[in-house]
Amino acid sequence: MRSKFDWFYAGCPFGEPTVCLLRHDADGRHVGVAAAGPRRMLAQGSPIGAGVLVDLAVIAEHRSLGPAMMLQSALAESAGARFALLYGFPNPKAAPVFKRVGYAKLGEIVRHARVLRHAGYIARRLPRPLAVAAGALIDIAVRLRDAWRSRNDRRLRASWSDAADARFDLLWKHSRPADGVLAIRDHAFVRWRFDQCPLEATRYLLLSDAKDDHLLAWFDCQVTDDTLHVRDFWSAGAWHGLERAHVDTLLDAARKAGHVSVSVEIASQDHRLDGWRAARFSPRAQRPVFGKWTDGLPVAELDLYLTSADEDE
Repeated sequence: MRSKFDWFYAGCPFGEPTVCLLRHDADGRHVGVAAAGPRRMLAQGSPIGAGVLVDLAVIAEHRSLGPAMMLQSALAESAGARFALLYGFPNPKAAPVFKRVGYAKLGEIVRHARVLRHAGYIARRLPRPLAVAAGALIDIAVRLRDAWRSRNDRRLRASWSDAADARFDLLWKHSRPADGVLAIRDHAFVRWRFDQCPLEATRYLLLSDAKDDHLLAWFDCQVTDDTLHVRDFWSAGAWHGLERAHVDTLLDAARKAGHVSVSVEIASQDHRLDGWRAARFSPRAQRPVFGKWTDGLPVAELDLYLTSADEDE
């Protein structure tokens, strides 16, 4: 938590978070906290300030609806005076608090996954030796199917990087949308959000045209056990939907790196998932996203685009 404080609270280049503390009058102790971290976003092509709701916590002896409501109400007032949009990803226990404070459900952030190596999954139902043999056969068949499907795709060059690439700025400049609501995905944001974050190690898969060094797409990746988690991504056409060829190249790189599966979390309109679905990603789990415009604009009008990068960690 000390590392997170230094990074998220003290070191954010876009300003300090808005923080509300709850004090117990009887003994003067601080017994709860809630915060909203600043995020630079675009709304209909224009920059706005947004706040991501984080770190709602109350000590055990005061952990009831009342204190949590007091914190979130105070935060909505103070952060609402600063940010045009407030949004958050509450756990199921906190969702009623968000509703009663006036937040509305914006949608769901859905985790999608694609299995690359099947033996471990088959072993849940078959003896290990049979699972290994069956998994190898399935892996070969799936790889051949993927290769056949992508045989006419544009040739791409994939490379791994341990740091955000300065070319992210040019890609963002040429691809930033004129509608919808999303975070500004430039080099400054990605570098702070991932390179400077002390909580997880991050690598980037960079996709370029095979004929030159023109950056076409990037994926921000972290590894847990044998799974490659895509925390964020962007491409020249990402707002309209990532190309299947880009997803196929990601899968090929993940397979070569020895990963068993690949996952990604996205909250967006359905058509932007076509490239992932064409590459055989399937929905696995989902979480609600709550938020509100502080000027009263109905949240139903939001064409919102979020990934794991739009949370705090």
